[in-house]
Amino acid sequence: MKTALFVLLALIVMIGATVQYFALKRERDAAAAFPPTGQMVDVGGVSVHAEQVGNGPDVVLIHGASGSLREYTFALAGLLADRYRVTTLDRPGLGWTEQISPEHKRVWTTAHASPREQARLLKGAADQLGVENPIVVGHSFGGIVALAWALEFDDLAAIVSIAGVANPWPGDLGWFYTVNGSAWGSALVVPLISAFAPKTIVDETVASIFEPQTAPDGYLGHVGPALTLRRASMRSNARQVNWLRPQVVDMSAQYGDISVPVEIVHGDADTIVPLQVHSAKLPDQIAGANLTVLQGVGHMPHHTNPDEVIAAIDRAADRAGLR
Repeated sequence: MKTALFVLLALIVMIGATVQYFALKRERDAAAAFPPTGQMVDVGGVSVHAEQVGNGPDVVLIHGASGSLREYTFALAGLLADRYRVTTLDRPGLGWTEQISPEHKRVWTTAHASPREQARLLKGAADQLGVENPIVVGHSFGGIVALAWALEFDDLAAIVSIAGVANPWPGDLGWFYTVNGSAWGSALVVPLISAFAPKTIVDETVASIFEPQTAPDGYLGHVGPALTLRRASMRSNARQVNWLRPQVVDMSAQYGDISVPVEIVHGDADTIVPLQVHSAKLPDQIAGANLTVLQGVGHMPHHTNPDEVIAAIDRAADRAGLR
């Protein structure tokens, strides 16, 4: 009996060590292939990865779930740089930005950074970079962080939400977030996915996010999905998304306090952050909010329909008196 138990324990240790080995190897490969591209800004002891390009009124770009600032440096930041100073930021625990709290770094926990905490951290980084009165642009999860920014601070010019999370949704978000956002899934399942997820799964996931459109050539090679597959990043992302709904409920009740111009761009074929659940309600919640619906467009209009997104940012600048 003791021998069997010893063998079982030895097998568990061996399996665990194998998983950690392959996860660590992938993480090192990801860091080598997709290193920081900007500068690291210290905000109260938390290192925030930021990149700035261009000149003009300030625009801050906040990426969505499973992403990094590379989501914007692929194309949009460059397209805006001829008339705006564009600041892109990695959200906490993603890309190369650190977690806000030591508790968020732990394995056996569900602790995570709320949209308001994220907005405060990113605002601190933007301040240090000299950003003044910015247009805050958020895609997907970044949309709720942009709204949190407006609820937390007065010194911004406008908000632009691109297919952004804004309102409570029915049901849960599926097993991936339910499991990986839990304490046990964070500890036991995330390392397995990090170590062994095949490239085909990554390709299929990206394709589903872009549907019914397709990802532009070179997109995967630039944004680096391998960064998101790192254990710490997967944990951060899963917890932030899985436990987001109660925070959205709380925030949505306060949208009437937002007084800056709000521009919204959302595709009616978006199945990731559905238009009718999120953005369609905002014009009734925020005075003067302007919604542009893109017919037949999915979740990634900043890549598939950049002209419409840039036009929304220009409208926000005009409404805020920046141009």
